[in-house]
Amino acid sequence: MQEATHNSVPLSLYIHLPWCVKKCPYCDFNSHTAAGDLPEDAYVDALIRDLDYDLPQVERRPLTSIFFGGGTPSLFSARAIQRILDAVRERLALTRDCEITLEANPGATDQARFEGYRAAGVNRLSIGVQSLHDGMLKSLGRIHDAQAAHRAVAAARAAGFDNFNLDMMFALPEQTPAMAADDLRALIELSPPHISYYQLTLEPGTPFHHRPPAVPDDDVAGDMHAQAVPILEQAGYRQYEVSAWSRLGHACAHNLNYWRFGDYLGIGAGAHGKLTHAQSGRIERLHKQPMPRRYQQDAGSETAVSSRHELSSEDREFEFLMNALRLNDGFSVQEFARRSGLSAEIPEVLARQHPDLLEHNRGRIRCTALGRAHLDTLLTALLPEAA
Repeated sequence: MQEATHNSVPLSLYIHLPWCVKKCPYCDFNSHTAAGDLPEDAYVDALIRDLDYDLPQVERRPLTSIFFGGGTPSLFSARAIQRILDAVRERLALTRDCEITLEANPGATDQARFEGYRAAGVNRLSIGVQSLHDGMLKSLGRIHDAQAAHRAVAAARAAGFDNFNLDMMFALPEQTPAMAADDLRALIELSPPHISYYQLTLEPGTPFHHRPPAVPDDDVAGDMHAQAVPILEQAGYRQYEVSAWSRLGHACAHNLNYWRFGDYLGIGAGAHGKLTHAQSGRIERLHKQPMPRRYQQDAGSETAVSSRHELSSEDREFEFLMNALRLNDGFSVQEFARRSGLSAEIPEVLARQHPDLLEHNRGRIRCTALGRAHLDTLLTALLPEAA
């Protein structure tokens, strides 16, 4: 195995804010229902200690993007977000076009809060609409209705945000293809620069997994996804990843870094990180303590790291391909070699073995139309234990 080229791997920062007003029955993220006032100051202090502990591993590399995820980050005040970003800027350089995204729930924000986030330095929002059908929202356990979603989008624009994402799910309980198409068209009428459109899945450990609602089967869900393609294309959106669509210049830089096997620091309760070490070329994944109270106690020390895992050659190959093959444009074999530390011949051989699923053209590899339709099957064949 060669060394991964440290200097060619972009660095992002993920910041996890774990509290929600109410945990949705489909959610398997590390989120916790807020009981009373949030411990904003104590948690921000812990985030800063956590960042300081991780800094020696990145050698002051500049950040290309920052992402506040949750939970519901918009429960935090603009003052708290300002404190976090000020601390980050004091410690790390930001690229001139650094994308700074904050996730927001339509039921937990307003224009004044959006204005405060923008003043703090946030330049992109990701708003969890999920549906614009009140019945669907109720079945999902969301705390907002369709009108609240409309108000949130209007508030974002009034606060000066011209770069934002709207999340929408399909294959919802009792949803038909016609209902899904109508829901998507209603979202497009809001004219967001970016749309994340993805299937509801019944994740293990969630209430929906224990008590499954009547969701469409896989064939119907596939029809819903297929019908979305021309609807979105005709509205001026380009699909650049399996579930991501954007207008020109509005692809999500942070998520692209994940999909291209970039590096990222992860701070906050339950945050994940991936780092390429400069001297050795080792690639390591880290996971922080998930329980907020314990995290706040331990942040800034090794005890706040609940696990570390060095990626083997097989891990690197699979993880790179698992992410990069989701992209419509695929990846270059040189990028594979630089970021994984593996031979550029590996994906070339793979493409020759699966010519119906993968195409290799001028040093780039991407899925064919058939490959995109059967991506899960292809990736299952690539799992290290299946090799």
